[in-house]
Amino acid sequence: MDDLLQKLGVVLPIIQAPMAGTSTPALAAAVSNAGGLGSIGVGAVDAAKARAAIGAVRSATNRAFNVNVFCHQPAPPDPAREAAWIEKLAPAFAAFGVEPPSNLREIYKSFAADDAMFEMLLLERPAVVSFHFGLPSAAKIAALRSAGIILFASATSLEEARAVAAAGVDAVVAQGIEAGGHRGVFDPTAPDEQLGTLALTRLFVKNLGIPVVAAGGIMDGAGVAAVLALGAVAAQMGTAFIACPETDADAAYRAALLDKTSVRTTLTTAISGHPARCIVNKFTALGASATAGEIAPYPMAYDAGKALNAAAKARGDGGYGAQWAGQGAALARSMPAAQLMSTLQAELGRARL
Repeated sequence: MDDLLQKLGVVLPIIQAPMAGTSTPALAAAVSNAGGLGSIGVGAVDAAKARAAIGAVRSATNRAFNVNVFCHQPAPPDPAREAAWIEKLAPAFAAFGVEPPSNLREIYKSFAADDAMFEMLLLERPAVVSFHFGLPSAAKIAALRSAGIILFASATSLEEARAVAAAGVDAVVAQGIEAGGHRGVFDPTAPDEQLGTLALTRLFVKNLGIPVVAAGGIMDGAGVAAVLALGAVAAQMGTAFIACPETDADAAYRAALLDKTSVRTTLTTAISGHPARCIVNKFTALGASATAGEIAPYPMAYDAGKALNAAAKARGDGGYGAQWAGQGAALARSMPAAQLMSTLQAELGRARL
């Protein structure tokens, strides 16, 4: 067992991915209570709601857990591009008898600019804080470390991972192209080599001097064993937990994920404005006809995406949701988180024989 995981009291090398909007305090607590590292994503809420979520986890477990924040670069206003995206989505809104938004808002505040979230984390001192979409300032990293908080950051390339290590972050999450949800790329306008989890994990292990957590397409104990054999200290799993009753995934999301005969995933920017892997649905089909330059930037596009999903759900159509899932989606299982953790532990044991 890696020293870092031992320090956290983690006995099973499984980290539940934060999954902002889907993971819950109940899920995080269940995973941590089962010996893994549970997580909550607070990138989509303000400091007050994030603090309440931390309190909810602590009321259900006395073990370590992770709090994940978004470190995206705030999008510069681009009224023309935002208006063009609204216009392109207008027919879809009209099909549900509603008007599209008149303008788009930056609904998620980046941790890089969110001093209230930063001060709250210093006060609450969760065991782990993780960064997605990049890194905050050196001053924030130093202050969080001085508060005794262990830091993780996701990376999708060796260049990003080296920046993570140089910043003094304790562990890097190797997010392969297979992973569900938003790509952790630091600069979504730069070329993306789209490396897979296995190659990325091995590159990080061979070139960095910090612990590596593998993420992307890992759905069972055999997958966990595979990345551990490559030198990862743990596997981060998100899609594997979506069908657990403790998540906030709605009925349409669960049904799409568990439809093993037809579930497929694709990378899309249409839903949020940032590259993300989603179950193929009506929204991804709509986005397939758009070029990257037509889609409003993140997170403005998400304002439109959420509004369209709400309009569709009001008419009984669940096909426009942000149904994030990785390439291993067809391996998803529906069971309580504690049972899934026990199953993963047994599978890991058999794979290591």
